Amino acid sequence: MTTDTITKATAAPTGEPVLDARGVTMRFGGLTAVRSVDLTVRSGEIVGLIGPNGAGKTTFFNCLTGLYIPTEGEVRYKGTILPPKSFKVTAAGIARTFQNIRLFSNMTVLENVLVGRHTRTKEGLWSALLRGPGFHKAEAASRERAMELLEFVGLAGKAEHLARNLPYGEQRKLEIARALASEPGLLLLDEPTAGMNPQETRATEELVFAIRDMGIAVLVIEHDMRFIMNLCDRVAVLVQGEKLVEGDSQTVQNDERVIAAYLGEPFEGAPGEEEAAEVAQAEAAAGVTTTEAETEAGTAPETEAAVAPDGDADEADDTSNAAEADVTGTTGDATADPAGADEDRADDAGDGTEGPDDAPAAPRADAPEAAGDGDTAQASGTRKEND
Repeated sequence: MTTDTITKATAAPTGEPVLDARGVTMRFGGLTAVRSVDLTVRSGEIVGLIGPNGAGKTTFFNCLTGLYIPTEGEVRYKGTILPPKSFKVTAAGIARTFQNIRLFSNMTVLENVLVGRHTRTKEGLWSALLRGPGFHKAEAASRERAMELLEFVGLAGKAEHLARNLPYGEQRKLEIARALASEPGLLLLDEPTAGMNPQETRATEELVFAIRDMGIAVLVIEHDMRFIMNLCDRVAVLVQGEKLVEGDSQTVQNDERVIAAYLGEPFEGAPGEEEAAEVAQAEAAAGVTTTEAETEAGTAPETEAAVAPDGDADEADDTSNAAEADVTGTTGDATADPAGADEDRADDAGDGTEGPDDAPAAPRADAPEAAGDGDTAQASGTRKEND
């Protein structure tokens, strides 16, 4: 199956609206996951739904397919409001795949597709129990259609294989074939290329174009921007549950708000902007409090603690020297250097800085020996010389 991407993407005819979602809002308690989203999909059209993680895309899909009942708004399929039951939505003509593959792993490939046919068969309970001619005729027709769909997605040769034994990419194809078995007018694909390599992604792109050519409208969620921009006629962007912008691929790619949303940068009027500002203020206040607490606990940087309150670093050094002299004096060390002590006192008597005029003091013959226990004040460097 080969398809020209550019030709198919630009030559899709569009007709009457198939899906018309108006003001769809979904709340979970105090959390609003989807807020007033409007979206229209027309026949013969492929529409993309993109947005950062947590934007509400899958929640919106669940509202469309009856898995969730919207808190507000309505969903119409071909002009009729859809019932809030998933099996009735499928019967109405909307089929979907899931972000996480949901196959019957212990059933064969063919049986998985036959499960999707149940909404299109007319045989009831008694027919199934009695297994009359009508039942066998309907079963044969379902098997024939299921094999056609497997041929369409390229899995006809593995019809009798267990679904769990298929490679990941083929399991995705099988899920699409099962969705097509219900004969939908609208197909919803939730990240159909997640986890695929480039070759598998290209094959999925061609498959979606072929589905559109069958007359089925497609609404697709995807994070692969190259895939979505090549595939879709229109793209809608959800950010924090709200539709930010909608238009053709070029318009969406060049929109500054979309770029900011994907890069994590705030944009004007972004939902939650005030809350983000409050968080920033709270974090700033917490940072100031932490700094004050560290200072009071004595864990401030060592260079700051060594400076005296008036900024005189020499006084801090003198205090340290005094402590050393005090320890020497109390041990009775007779080798203390009185000349050195006089030199320190001579420097302290000056301006506190060392310069060319600050000559060391000459040794004195009558210099006292090292102070004892009671001379701590003299060793501190603050006493005057005894003339």
